[in-house]
Amino acid sequence: MTRRAVAALAAGIAIAWCNIAMAEPIRVATFNTGLDRKGPGLLLRDLERGDAPDVARVVRTVTRNAPDILVLQNVDWDLDGLALNALADRIAAAGHPMPHRFAARPNAGMATGHDMDGDGRRGRARDAQGYGRFAGQGAMAVLSRFPIDAAATRDFTDFPWADLPGAIPPLNDDGTPFPDAERFALQRLSSVAHWDVAVDLPGQRRIHILTWHATPPVFDGPEDRNGRRNHDETAFWLRYLDGDLPFAPPEAPFILMGDANLDPVDGEGRRAALEALLTHPRLQDARPDSPGGVAAAKAQGGVNLRHSGDPAHDTADWRDAPGDPGNRRVDYILPSTDWRILGAGVDWPLSDVTAVTEATRHHLVWIDLEPIYPAARAY
Repeated sequence: MTRRAVAALAAGIAIAWCNIAMAEPIRVATFNTGLDRKGPGLLLRDLERGDAPDVARVVRTVTRNAPDILVLQNVDWDLDGLALNALADRIAAAGHPMPHRFAARPNAGMATGHDMDGDGRRGRARDAQGYGRFAGQGAMAVLSRFPIDAAATRDFTDFPWADLPGAIPPLNDDGTPFPDAERFALQRLSSVAHWDVAVDLPGQRRIHILTWHATPPVFDGPEDRNGRRNHDETAFWLRYLDGDLPFAPPEAPFILMGDANLDPVDGEGRRAALEALLTHPRLQDARPDSPGGVAAAKAQGGVNLRHSGDPAHDTADWRDAPGDPGNRRVDYILPSTDWRILGAGVDWPLSDVTAVTEATRHHLVWIDLEPIYPAARAY
């Protein structure tokens, strides 16, 4: 190797290490807000009035944690993004602006015109592509301090359930697809959405936010429609990471986060896909925790005392839900191995241990990350 080549190589290494050193840590968070309403336009009405206690709680929670990138669940979608913009404006007015926003039409409330749940009736919430009384009820959104490249973002929300490799679709007693082959062929996999959102950090660094909100694995019949769908909505990410879908796997670095609606060890549900995700070689699990979760389990007692999981990792409080399933870990942030984890937690203050929540049963989950990928990449 010539002296000039050696010098060039040394300069390249120096630039790469400089890029590593210049990379700033970021905080990402996921939060099931509970801001869905019973009719279209009602969330926007409440945001404009400014007196809804659940909205105020969500704003306080977000500003207290100050994430750079925030994934929201259970926030109603509208075509022009009016409710999302109003919510983001409220958060900005409280001191934490996140000017970049992404929300695409979800499957929640998307009418099919068919009896999808097999109860002999059409046009009901369970007959939509994803549960919803109206189009966009309980949707998802992303807020960010950094630019979002919508053109480079992938929306997998229309992916057919039947096309997922290794899917476990609901079945009738005779082994045929539920409710029948024709209607199952119309069924999309996502109960809300699956997105790969491209975010551009300073220094020409692009990251990808992989996010979803799975259906609860209950509230169905012997066909186990919801339990199987919950499993396969999570299994989608396994197929995506492993390159088993008809599109390229995600480019590193990425962060998988959202609401899996499933605990790793407690409660009902099919855990195989979640277990595989938590141990996937391209991902890492920081296991965010909080003292509030521990204190809540002790204070509430009941079923919580019979759980196998560590209550420090609980993210949702279902003590007042039917059957009182107790507190669970259902909200996740799983960074790719291209990140250094600096800290992680569940926003479950000790003051919320026994308080009646004004908004959501879920608590915001956050993680602080520092990129360790080698050099800036132009996008």
